[in-house]
Amino acid sequence: MRFALILVLLAGMARAEGEKAGEFDYYVMALSWTPTWCALDGDARGSDQCDARHDHGWTLHGLWPQFHRGWPSYCRTAERSPSRGQTGAMADIMGSGGLAWHQWKKHGVCSGLSAEAYYDLSREAYGNVTRPPVFRKLKDAVKLPASVVEDAFLKANPALEPDMITITCRQGRIQEARICLSKDLTPVPCGQDVVRDCRMSDALLDPVR
Repeated sequence: MRFALILVLLAGMARAEGEKAGEFDYYVMALSWTPTWCALDGDARGSDQCDARHDHGWTLHGLWPQFHRGWPSYCRTAERSPSRGQTGAMADIMGSGGLAWHQWKKHGVCSGLSAEAYYDLSREAYGNVTRPPVFRKLKDAVKLPASVVEDAFLKANPALEPDMITITCRQGRIQEARICLSKDLTPVPCGQDVVRDCRMSDALLDPVR
């Protein structure tokens, strides 16, 4: 009886990953505020992304295929894995080639695109969104409502509506701006499991180094 239960649980886990590539409803483009990532993770890892010679602000965390409820990951695909040159070429907007590789392996394979096409689409999506320049002008860390960050994105991108973007926080800091896009990169309303705005009124935002 216990063995049968284990088999059922394992089957359920298998269904949570490995979906068919290309079957999804829309994309979520996640933009990370690099100073937050460096403060919480990157500095401790000695990440090159956090080196003083860079001035990363909003970098592309990923372009994630999404269902209206839930999301696919590690999908079955016949597409070839990207080369080191392809992943390295994404470092200018993603911070590192390692992140570009991870995003392909977990999310890009679900797009139904080749690695080259997926990275091209990711770059196009990133280029289509105006990152509010005001945050790059900060000289010192500030505490502010997360809603201020969302408002800045809405003002800089008139095609966006409040239900098309969400701001996330982590450990008391502004973490990411997540924008929902159709398969042709038109802004669309986010699903209920994506629209979970940070409600903090005093979230920390570090300046670009």
